[in-house]
Amino acid sequence: MTTSTTTLTLNDSWLSRRNAFDWGFAALVVAGGLWAFARYLAHMDIYERVILLAAIPAVVWLGWFWRPLAVLGLVVAAASLLAIASYGGDLSRADTVFWLKYFLSSQSAILWMSVLFFMSTLFYWLGFMATSQSATMELIGSRVAWAAVTMALIGTMVRWYESHQLGPDIGHIPVSNLYEVFVLFCWITTVFYLYYEARYRTRALGAFVMLVVSAAVGFLLWYTLVRDAQQIQPLVPALQSWWMKLHVPANFIGYGTFSLSAMVAFAYLIKSQADEARWYKLAPIWLLGIALCFVPVAFRQRAQEAGGSYWLVYAAISAVIMAAILIGRRRIAQRLPSLEVLDDVMYKAITVGFAFFTIATVLGALWAADAWGGYWSWDPKETWALIVWLNYATWLHMRLVKGLRGTVAAWWALVGLGVTTFAFLGVNMFLSGLHSYGTL
Repeated sequence: MTTSTTTLTLNDSWLSRRNAFDWGFAALVVAGGLWAFARYLAHMDIYERVILLAAIPAVVWLGWFWRPLAVLGLVVAAASLLAIASYGGDLSRADTVFWLKYFLSSQSAILWMSVLFFMSTLFYWLGFMATSQSATMELIGSRVAWAAVTMALIGTMVRWYESHQLGPDIGHIPVSNLYEVFVLFCWITTVFYLYYEARYRTRALGAFVMLVVSAAVGFLLWYTLVRDAQQIQPLVPALQSWWMKLHVPANFIGYGTFSLSAMVAFAYLIKSQADEARWYKLAPIWLLGIALCFVPVAFRQRAQEAGGSYWLVYAAISAVIMAAILIGRRRIAQRLPSLEVLDDVMYKAITVGFAFFTIATVLGALWAADAWGGYWSWDPKETWALIVWLNYATWLHMRLVKGLRGTVAAWWALVGLGVTTFAFLGVNMFLSGLHSYGTL
């Protein structure tokens, strides 16, 4: 018995489960990383070299951990290399080469991303509301979400290349302003959702999670309209640091997973209160609807040059969505996973987000010491980052020590979205400080 158990354990090891695709993917990642290292060695400092070398095993591990990420990486790499080859060092070719003009230039890819995220949200909700073929609708929503993530990453990679073509002092990783980080937020949030979708074998949560992604896309389009934000600009001095390559992505893994957990919490509250007939007991729906309708008021007051028509449409769509949820809450509740599954997804999303947000906060302190000479200055952005950290640290403490579950945990996670949103966006709108380069 001991020998059989030992043999089974060895045969079922992590390495033994690797197939030819996994090893081929690893070989391509290593070859590509070493080629980039050799080609650009003279242009990197010691920290950037360490980051690149560390990224090679990290990417291999991610592709092995979840094979769809390997497929995604290969598709994005192939499309990005095609775009780079099509440019040939001349950015004006974006207007003459067919696939650059309509698909693979950074602006075209990000516009496709935006359309696809809206379509994904629509198909997920059609799956909820359809009396037949609901599984097919949700499957289409999932596939379209993958397509949107693919276009977002292609747009990001190509934008990185485009920035370097504008000048040696302009090129930078595209995570430096609100336009770029909203793209980052959209695809990170969606990738984490898609992982949980596969992990729990349910697509029912896509309708809720994609709402927050579509809201982010809506802001991105508005911001592009009023600020011409798609234009690549040189970095301000404070951002000319390799710390940005680490701090910002880690931060937005936190923001993305916190937002995901809040939408799952919203689904939890709808399922737990679906049979409630008294309108004042349906507070989650009313409050989220009020919050969504408040957004147009806030942005219209902040940026009068945008006019009112865009946010009027936004408010109307938000009202329709909230009314549909209110009317169809019982059907929605029947389609949602069990409360135990919703609670578990919420907990795991917050756990991942808290871990990365902690890393980002530490990295931000080190970056601040390098840029401004001090680890902490009680800048509004830093203060609100601390508030976000304390909020989720307390949530996890209550979960692990006091067994926090159910409605209270869900409400707390949903309120956490408001805190996180203000730290992410509200500080840039209403406050000023050392991070004022991110103002609206």
